Amino acid sequence: MAGFDHILNWRLLSGSHPFPGPDGGTCINEAALVAAGLPYRAIRSSDECPPCFSRPLAAYALGLNDAMPDGERHRLMAFVLRLSGSADTPAVEAERTAFLALESIRSLLPPLLERAGFAALATRCAAAADLDEALAAARSAAWAGGARAQAASGQRAWVSGALAAAVSRTASAAIRAAEDPRCAAEIAEGAAPFAPGTWARAAVILDGALRIGRQAPDIDLFAARDRLDAARSAAHA
Repeated sequence: MAGFDHILNWRLLSGSHPFPGPDGGTCINEAALVAAGLPYRAIRSSDECPPCFSRPLAAYALGLNDAMPDGERHRLMAFVLRLSGSADTPAVEAERTAFLALESIRSLLPPLLERAGFAALATRCAAAADLDEALAAARSAAWAGGARAQAASGQRAWVSGALAAAVSRTASAAIRAAEDPRCAAEIAEGAAPFAPGTWARAAVILDGALRIGRQAPDIDLFAARDRLDAARSAAHA
C-alpha cells in the first residue's frame, strides 16, 4: 500500500528524543505516538508510554529499538500502528510477557547455542513445551556457558571464551525475561552477533505477542501518514 510504504520512510533511532527530526528520528514508541495523534513525549522507558500502550509490548519494542543496528531498526515501523490501544488486562499482559520469554528461548537461543557447540541445549530450548521447560533449559545454558567461559579464560582461548560468555549472558537474560519483557530483547541483542537472522526472528516474536489479547483500534492509514509528515515538516520550520 502506497500510504504504508510512505510511513515506512520514518527513520527510527536508538534512545529517546525531545522532538521528531526532519527524517523522523525517534524511537518506535515515539513514532507510534505521532501516528496515533497522541501528544508527543520523549520515551525513555515503557513506563513513560501512555496508558493505552501495552507495557510488555512497549518494553520489548523499545528494547529491540535500542539494540538493533541502524540497518535493521526499520523492521519495527511495521508495528507503528499497532502499539497505541494495545493495553489489556493484567492477565493478558502476563500472557504476553510469558510469550515473549518462551518464544525468545525457543527461537533466538538455539542458533547461538548451536554456534557455541551446545547442540543438546539448543534442542532442549527449541523443543520446550512451556515456559517452565524453557526456563530450565535456559538455566542449564547459562551454567554451561559460564563454566566453559571460565575454562577458556584459564586456557587463554579468547575466541571460544567470548562465545561461551555470550551464551551465559544471553541465557541469563532469558531467565529474567519471564518477569521483565525488556530482557527478552536482550536475548536478541546477545544472539544477533553470532546468529544471522536474529532480528528478523525477533520481529516475528513481536508480531505474535501483538496478536494476543486486545488489538489496537484501526488507525486511518492516511491520517497517520499526514501526522508523521506534519511532524517532519515542523522539524524543518
